Amino acid sequence: MSLHPSLRQGNSKGSSRTVMKRDERIKKLIKEGKWNDKSGVFGLPKVKIVRMKAAKKEKKQETQEKEESQAGKQESKK
Repeated sequence: MSLHPSLRQGNSKGSSRTVMKRDERIKKLIKEGKWNDKSGVFGLPKVKIVRMKAAKKEKKQETQEKEESQAGKQESKK
């Protein structure tokens, strides 16, 4: 019997972790200034994982440059 694709382990390029480990959460809380040494390690507040998407502005600029160069070529042909 084969293993379902969602249950496979290994180097999956497309997915990233959505949960931080306890020590990672504590480090992030220290950076944000929300952690003090009297706090316990249990019942930590949730920490958001911020992901950045690739900027689409670059693509728009590239397409504008292509359109301008094509327009320049058409004008030079006339």
